[in-house]
Amino acid sequence: MTSSDKRSSDVHHEVVRRFTQHGQRYTAQRRGIVIVLANSDRPLTIPQMLKRSNGTKGSLAQSSLYRNLAVLENVGAVQRVFSTDDVGRYELNDDILGHHHHMVCSKCGDIQDVRIPESLETNLDSALTALAKRSGFRLDQHRLDLIGHCSKCA
Repeated sequence: MTSSDKRSSDVHHEVVRRFTQHGQRYTAQRRGIVIVLANSDRPLTIPQMLKRSNGTKGSLAQSSLYRNLAVLENVGAVQRVFSTDDVGRYELNDDILGHHHHMVCSKCGDIQDVRIPESLETNLDSALTALAKRSGFRLDQHRLDLIGHCSKCA
């Protein structure tokens, strides 16, 4: 089994666990959405998901995509990410996909995933926890969006 197969298996195992926990079924359509999102290096819009699934076994239908995304959000498998263009994009939750941050283009709205070195992540976590604590706030997690211009818009 390759590391990519193992990762895919781990993702589906976790999503199945969440569906079971919520008394929901992990249908072929929902699995197809998870596959499309798991194979992406960035959050995807609905049209991007449709395009990436086109021509594959179990292509996604737009009408069912909206309904199934809502269910995937409700069970905690998928999260919606908003950009500067107010277009919703979707990705697997951080605790399934792995903690990461986003680079957001303020011109076209494109979002790219970015992972920072573990040492920097640890320092960032410590600084943000201290900042929150001074305000009487308990920090559970953080998200960091870098906003600027992508290579196409620069």
